[in-house]
Amino acid sequence: MEWNLRRMDSEQANPDLLQPSKSFKKPSSGTITLNVGGFLYAAHRTTLCRHQGSVLEELASGRKPVQHTDSMGNPFIDRDGPVFRHILNFLRIGDLQLPDDFRESGLLRREAEYYRLGGLVEAISEWEGQRAAQREPAFLELTDERSQGFKVYCSDPTFIDKVKGRLVLISKSRLDDFPEEFEVSSNLIQFRHFIKSDPGSRLVLKQDSTFVCTLECLKLETVMLALKAGFTLISSLDSTKGSVVAADALHFVK
Repeated sequence: MEWNLRRMDSEQANPDLLQPSKSFKKPSSGTITLNVGGFLYAAHRTTLCRHQGSVLEELASGRKPVQHTDSMGNPFIDRDGPVFRHILNFLRIGDLQLPDDFRESGLLRREAEYYRLGGLVEAISEWEGQRAAQREPAFLELTDERSQGFKVYCSDPTFIDKVKGRLVLISKSRLDDFPEEFEVSSNLIQFRHFIKSDPGSRLVLKQDSTFVCTLECLKLETVMLALKAGFTLISSLDSTKGSVVAADALHFVK
């Protein structure tokens, strides 16, 4: 018997699309075939049960009876078929992986809310935030505030994470990660001192363990991180001291 299923927008066939089966009716069967908006998907029963309390968990576990079936006896869910592949992949790998040109995050969010997948809703919000940050220009300011120390402000929190990931505190022969005392917010770091907050402690560059002992060294490292991240220097305040890193303030955009 031949079956004609609607093809998705993509040129390539969806590997999740399968022929109808009676597996759902067998409690001992490890796989289940679902008809979602006319698209057939097969998944392991444990995959669908991964999020307790979700619509798919209730369906696969049998806690709620199947209300609708297609002509072959597969459970029918009257929701968007093509976008369901992203929901199924999230259940399989525990992470949201979307194409770079994906433009249906709003639809995917509504589907995730329908299936009661709170973790997926949060992952979609995070993905949308990252995409928005990539589209908007980012501003970076490095300021030497004398008595207040060295300030790093960036409108893109991911750059602040890069700085935090590069600098660690070694104290009493143990690695203490980035010093929390320097963190002001997700967009701002304020370095108020550079040497020995506690006896024997030191601020170092991760991986090569270079001792950060001067303001110039710390500023140079931050400038290098900025250039590697794609930032462009647009202005500097009081750079007459012969070096960019000796300037009182540096401004970058990306």
